Amino acid sequence: MGAQHGGLPARQGVSPSCVSLPAGNWPTITDFLVQRFPAISRELWLARMAGGELIDEFGEAVSATRPYRGHMRLYYYRTLPPETRIPFDEELLYQDEHLVVVDKPHFLPVTPSGHYLQETLLVRLKNRLGITGLSPLHRIDRETAGLVLFSVQPKERAAYQDLFRQRDVRKGYEAIAPWRADLTFPRVCISRIVEGQPFFRQTEVAGPANSETHVDLMEVSGSLARYHLSPVTGKKHQLRVHMYALGLPIVNDRMYPPLDPTPDDNYHLPLQLLAQSIAFDDPVTGQARYFQSARQLDLPPAP
Repeated sequence: MGAQHGGLPARQGVSPSCVSLPAGNWPTITDFLVQRFPAISRELWLARMAGGELIDEFGEAVSATRPYRGHMRLYYYRTLPPETRIPFDEELLYQDEHLVVVDKPHFLPVTPSGHYLQETLLVRLKNRLGITGLSPLHRIDRETAGLVLFSVQPKERAAYQDLFRQRDVRKGYEAIAPWRADLTFPRVCISRIVEGQPFFRQTEVAGPANSETHVDLMEVSGSLARYHLSPVTGKKHQLRVHMYALGLPIVNDRMYPPLDPTPDDNYHLPLQLLAQSIAFDDPVTGQARYFQSARQLDLPPAP
């Protein structure tokens, strides 16, 4: 096995993509790639090969006529149309040789996916800090603002990620949502959350619980209130689903309650959900770590 990424360096903060070649009888590697990725033209693959941007796991450039061979990895750079900049900036809260802690704005994805590549928190930070091995230790929704932690040293990443897997991290969120006089707090929401329809929206179903959130009331202002949310588990959209199930949909949530079609982003109406605090015992240094977002959700004054 050759070097990671076949020797291709990160480009503009983005690591090369990887494709594994299965057993098969394609005449050339080019023929396989054209069939495997129908949205990518043969001409684009040939241009990548001509530019030395398609490399095998041993660091050897792949030519247009190279015969197919299975059970091997190829590395290449993704190509996306020019991205429109998301007009909000992340704030670097803390950095040492082990961790980077960032205050993420609303609307910015944590990692590349779909149409987002350069306009992601991870790629912005790699370009800004020059740390090629930077890796997120957890995720928050693109629409959610607040704290995101990154590991600096690849060899330490697993120790930090184990904290999240073992639920040894204490996370606090704030949300602005309707106030209901008939609900008492604090309360605990426990349910089973699974992928719904469409696939990007989650839903609660009967069955063994896989999610738990503690909800408390902080302050009330007219028909709205500020809530403190403490997730015990980390299911996708968990806080948004649990608040909606309580009849307290988070202000400006485009998905809960479900709307068809789902509204586009509106930069003037950010989701009123903030990853506000995070605390844990550092498995590498032994320190008690506590970080708090500098952002704040504004609760409108009562009329």
